[in-house]
Amino acid sequence: MQQVAPEQHHDRGVSLREALATGAWLKPPLVTFAAALMAGGTLLALWLLFITAHGTLDSFGRPLGTDFSSFWTAGRMVLQGQASLAYDWDALFALQRQTHGVELYFPWSYPPVFLLIATALAALPYVPALLVWQAASLAGGLALVWRIVPSKRALLLALGFPAVLICLGHGQTGFLTAVLLAGGVLALPRHDILAGILFGLLIYKPQFGLLLPFVLAADGHWRAILAAAATVLVAFAVTMAIWGWPVWQAFLDSIPLTRTIVFEAGDTGFEKFQSVFAIVRVWGGSVPSAYLAQGALTAGVLAVSVLIWRSGTPLRLKGAALLTGTLLCSPYVLDYDLIVFGMALALFSAHGLEHGFMRWEKTLLAFGWIAPLVARSLGGLLHLPIGLAAMTAVFVSIALRVLHEQRAGVAVGAGTAGVSSETASARF
Repeated sequence: MQQVAPEQHHDRGVSLREALATGAWLKPPLVTFAAALMAGGTLLALWLLFITAHGTLDSFGRPLGTDFSSFWTAGRMVLQGQASLAYDWDALFALQRQTHGVELYFPWSYPPVFLLIATALAALPYVPALLVWQAASLAGGLALVWRIVPSKRALLLALGFPAVLICLGHGQTGFLTAVLLAGGVLALPRHDILAGILFGLLIYKPQFGLLLPFVLAADGHWRAILAAAATVLVAFAVTMAIWGWPVWQAFLDSIPLTRTIVFEAGDTGFEKFQSVFAIVRVWGGSVPSAYLAQGALTAGVLAVSVLIWRSGTPLRLKGAALLTGTLLCSPYVLDYDLIVFGMALALFSAHGLEHGFMRWEKTLLAFGWIAPLVARSLGGLLHLPIGLAAMTAVFVSIALRVLHEQRAGVAVGAGTAGVSSETASARF
């Protein structure tokens, strides 16, 4: 067997480290191949899911879109004049059993504001409603990615991002959340009222609104804050005018049961959660210790996010920090919510394409892109927090990038819109 000289072995090790540090291993053909492979796998998986379905059930005997069942049946409750019963587990389970004919329950835990969308969807039969929801929300997400990085390869990477299959397979809300957050960030410089409206609509998923008032205040976006607050009040008023207080009372009454069973006890499956809270519980920690760990991380991310938004750093970096930090701050974040993280990766990449990438950034972006593919499986089998690790690493990388650019004097306000077509096609 041929022996490798010690110095040759050392050189190979250095070369590998340098390739990882510089991102030289991420050649355009490799990126395109990986993106095309994942995008093709996503489309094939969804096609097989639907062509093998019978009625509203997939070939595994689950409702198509799984979680979407709760959206549609909650909307049906409203159409039947029983909006408050959407939060009654027994009543909703009975309707789901009647709809699908299986003993699988998907609880409805969203604030009444989201009943407006659920009701509109429930006006359609189940499968068409699912297709409309998935197509519309995916299209919105892809359109925003094009706004950030107008490149065909970027769209391919977006479609191939593993969280896309997870979100579509569950009929979930990841695209809507990502569009509201990232769309609000991009609208801030010229349309702060619109940005505030988009941020305010996140009342449908309030756990993702924690950072917003702090970072907006840090950057002096007071009109956006007022617009967001007004949007929340208007949304509340609309639901009160339609259904009255009983539906809100039913929602509030349902929170303890949802928190205890779905979240704290891990009935949903802790491997699906991508938070510090969840990993502490997976590792055998108590509920109080999990909340303590989550609180410590949330406080740290909040402080760093405020510092980033108070600085003169370009908007795309601020947005990437906000979107990533939003997920890190919430104990209730699942793998389909990583669509928001994907949008953060797009913002971070857009900044790097314009200003160049620092060491390790490309490799970290690649790690963040692929992480959702294995986050659930490795979380369940080996109790490894891959999704959490990826988000934390990228957030730290963003903070270091901001610090570096502050020291280097990068222009304030640079990169307030998407990367130019010329830049994207030449460098991405």
